[in-house]
Amino acid sequence: MTKIPIFQVDAFSDEIFFGNPAAICPLDKDLTESQMQNIARENNLSETAFVKIDKEPFSIRWFTPTTEVELCGHATLAAASVLFDEFLQKHQTKVYFSSKSGELQASKENGMIYLNFPADYPSQTECSTHVAEALGAEPINYYKGKFDLLVEFGKEREIREMDPDFRLLGKLNSRGVIVTAPGSDVDFVSRFFAPQVGIDEDPVTGSAHTTLTPFWSERVGKTVLDAQQLSSRGGKLNCKLLGERVLIGGKTARYLDGFLTI
Repeated sequence: MTKIPIFQVDAFSDEIFFGNPAAICPLDKDLTESQMQNIARENNLSETAFVKIDKEPFSIRWFTPTTEVELCGHATLAAASVLFDEFLQKHQTKVYFSSKSGELQASKENGMIYLNFPADYPSQTECSTHVAEALGAEPINYYKGKFDLLVEFGKEREIREMDPDFRLLGKLNSRGVIVTAPGSDVDFVSRFFAPQVGIDEDPVTGSAHTTLTPFWSERVGKTVLDAQQLSSRGGKLNCKLLGERVLIGGKTARYLDGFLTI
């Protein structure tokens, strides 16, 4: 029997029941990939992060209920908040992770946690009647990032009212689909659909903003942008483009902590 600490944190929100929930499991010894996938399936959250805390940089891996992913923002934000609160010295304001997407950094600043991730500059790609049919709306343009398809619309209302066909979306050859438009109260808004990896709609997607930040920075002529993800739970992000890196800032709220036994 192995007893493992587990925390559930709502990321990109300062209130519980909003933002994007993630489970965090700090580990002092390795689990098998099968064990991690089974725990993630049992948690049934969009992401469970496993953080090896025996040495720095801390190794981090992210699992949806159905598969491992190469990068996850909200679960990294949640993991950083747990490490700052429970496992690091009070004077430490930065934490480093090693991951399948390279070295990542999180830092505390003025009540926020900022993730330092690689920027993902999307390239324009061909139009797709299949995507338009799946989204039930006609986009302006289509772009492809490293992981996701980014689909541009003209109005925030189109993003809010979108009602996708997840069965059709699940047939696309990408991790997920980002839909985005200019915001009325923020620089841009978005939603993120990923039935391909077992998540019809992700509440707030940090990794998608590695693509959205350079995309919108070029269009609005700013390197510091405010963003909002328009899921039912909702979430707010502060994004900064630093050339080949992106800072993605947000707050967190802890929902629970305890132990699981396998």
